Parts: sequence; C-alpha cells; structure tokens
Amino acid sequence: MKTRRFLLTVMVGGVALLSAREAGAVASYARQTGLPCSSCHTTYPELTPFGRLFKLNGYTTTGLTQVEEKGKGTKSGLSLAQYLPLSAFFQLGFTSTHQPQPGAQNGNFELPQAVSLFLAGAIASHAGGFVQVTYDAQADHFGLDNTDLRYANRTKLAGKELIYGATFNNNPTVEDVWNSTPAWGFPWVSSDVQPSPTAATLIDGTLAQDVAGLGGYAMWNNHLYGAATAYRSEHLGGPQPPTGTDFGFNIRGVAPYWRLAWQQSAGNNYVEVGTYGMHARSTPGNVVGLADRYTDNAADLQYERVLPTRGNDVISVHSTYIHEASSLEATLDAGGATLARHRLNTFRVDGTYHFGNKYAPTFGYFVTTGTTDPLLFAQAPVSGSANGDPKSSGYIAQFSYWPVQNVQLAAQYKGYLNFNGARTNYDAAGRNATGNNAVYLMVWFIF
Repeated sequence: MKTRRFLLTVMVGGVALLSAREAGAVASYARQTGLPCSSCHTTYPELTPFGRLFKLNGYTTTGLTQVEEKGKGTKSGLSLAQYLPLSAFFQLGFTSTHQPQPGAQNGNFELPQAVSLFLAGAIASHAGGFVQVTYDAQADHFGLDNTDLRYANRTKLAGKELIYGATFNNNPTVEDVWNSTPAWGFPWVSSDVQPSPTAATLIDGTLAQDVAGLGGYAMWNNHLYGAATAYRSEHLGGPQPPTGTDFGFNIRGVAPYWRLAWQQSAGNNYVEVGTYGMHARSTPGNVVGLADRYTDNAADLQYERVLPTRGNDVISVHSTYIHEASSLEATLDAGGATLARHRLNTFRVDGTYHFGNKYAPTFGYFVTTGTTDPLLFAQAPVSGSANGDPKSSGYIAQFSYWPVQNVQLAAQYKGYLNFNGARTNYDAAGRNATGNNAVYLMVWFIF
C-alpha cells in the first residue's frame, strides 16, 4: 500500500505541475533581441515561426552589442551579453469550484499564485537557454522549474541547411518547439486549486522537474526534425546520490525519449505532424529490486492559418494522442495494484482564434481512458475513484486579453464530463464530476 501511495502522489503531482507550463514567455529574450514579444509568440507560450527558429538556434539571436574577443590557437574567445539576462513573472489567481471541497473554503484568491525568476538568454555565441525558479505559494518556497540549456550550430547536409544542437533539460518535451506536446501544451494557464484527475501517463508531466536529461536534436531543410534524450532520476531535495526512498519513480538505467516531426508551409497554411515517446523502468521507493516498465508512444498535430483578409489574424489548432503500455510488476508485488499489465490513453485537442495579439478565445477537449484497477486507482474523497476506472474527460473554454504584450488577463472555465471513472458519485462519497467544474480568473505580469 505504501508503494501505491508513492505512485498516486507522483501522478497527481505531475498533473499539478502542468499548471507551470505557461512559463514560456521570458522578457529576457525581448531585451536580448530588441524585438517585441509578439515576434516569438502569438498566445504565450505559442511560438511563431521566428520563435521556433530562435529556440532551435539555442536562444542565441541578439540585437545587442556583445563583449567579444576572437579566439585563436590556444587563446579562448568570448561573446558575452553586456547585461545579466534576468526576467520574472507574477501571477494572481482566483478559483471557484461548482461544489466546495470538504472542509475547505470556496472562492480562493491567491496573491500570488506563482512567481517565477528567469536567468535566460545567450550564454555564448552558440550556447543559451533558460533556468526558471518558481515560488510555490502552497509550500511557501522557491524551487527549480523548467530548465533548458543548449548548444546549437549550423551546417549543410545534402545541400540543405541543418540546424543541430545538444540540450540539457529537466522535463521530457520541454525542449520541443511546438505547442502540441505536453510541456508547452494547452491549457497554458490553469488553477492549482481545482481538483485534477489521478491518472496521467509518464510523458505527460509525471517526470517534470524530477529528472535530468542530456540529448541532441536536428532540423533539416526547415522540414524534418528529430531529437533523442536520455533521462535519469534527479530528485531535487533528496539525498545525492539518490536512494529512491520516498519517491514513486526511480529510473533504472536511463529512460530514452525520442521525437520525430515534419513541418510544411503552403501559402497561408502551416502544418506539423509528428511522433514522440519514452520508455522507462522504475522501482517505487528504491533503486534496486523489481521494476515497473512503461512505454509511451504518442502522435501530435499542429495547424496554423493566417487570415490576410482579417488583418492577419491567426487560427491555431493543437492535438496529441498518448498511449501508455505498462507492466507494474513492482507495484503488484507490493500490493499497490490488482493487475500487472495496464493501458492508459490520453487525447487532447484545442483551437484558438487570435485577434491580432490582443484577444484570444480558446476551446479544448480532453479525455483519458485506461485499465480499471481498484488498488491503483483507489477510493478516496474528491481525489479517488469508487470503481477503479481512470476515465476522465471534459472541456476548457478560455478567453485571454493583453492590454499590453507583457500583461495578460484570462478567464477560464474547466468542466468535467467524467472524473476518475464516473459522472455521479465518482468517489463513493457523494461527489459528482461536475462538482469539480471551476471558474478561474488570472492576471499575469511579465517583466
């Protein structure tokens, strides 16, 4: 039972960490390049074609004078920004759920919901990245958030341009340049008060900020993209080297992540189609003994259309499907599951209409289904499942307004059609899926 608690805690924590995915707009880059935020972003953190190219090139494009010295022979060169590339954001949030959570107030103001500090920008002529530290209001401390440091360069392959590089990061898919994969996917802002479903695949935020990875990537002819990264458990806040105690996922060996995508533009239309995935062996609460095995295979799609007759407004659509096959031998042996073999499937789709860069309504749909297991998905008030079924589905309607490019106001409604396996009395304590529906209001300052 202790193993099961490890697993469920990390799954729920992984889902909760998705609320930090909006941290894609970094004012340091605007200062570095001398360009407005809209050059790289439509809706934060949605990237424009220039924004995707900027990231592929290691965040190194600059419009500022550098401190430079040419290297030759045994003498090292230097290309250094004249300023320390710091930036920050500050978020205020309000959440009201349809039904109060037992023993807790409803209509929650958070001042702040989140505060993030960034060290972000070019480090050298071919190296750059960002390091994000975020304040957790509920834990009342700062902690390391999404981080991506990379080296990038260019060459020719078969007469076509090849951009290639290496990345050090702490969240599978955080290095991606599209908004159809989990780290940067919709919703880009969300409540940390509203209850979240228990079940989540490994690649869908479960390992976020709990791993360290080294990988490489390449974009050929501005069409074909490939990437591969090897991850190990890091467990910030735990002992080093890790013992695995009190952690639900402890990667045995390395966990490989892979990515392949094709992008194509035709007139006012742009499309990206791709696949990504991950395989991991993990022992809950230990670094030796029986291991659980996970294999995630996923497909994604991103479509954009520019509307010249509408002042170059943009329609964007993102979608992803993740299939996870797992063999939970360690969890079964510890009494945390009734079956060893499980399946978990997640599908999401969202669409946004961008009225210039000032207004953006978005609507999204999501559904997760999988193998029923009354021990793995156990009964508990609000967070549990009465029948052990992981199915959850629902929709998100959001409207965002930017009075200026570094201030966002957002109103969001997230509704559930199913929650942890049922529409009514899903937790065997009388709570319905719609009880977790919530209105969420947010103000976001970026500076």
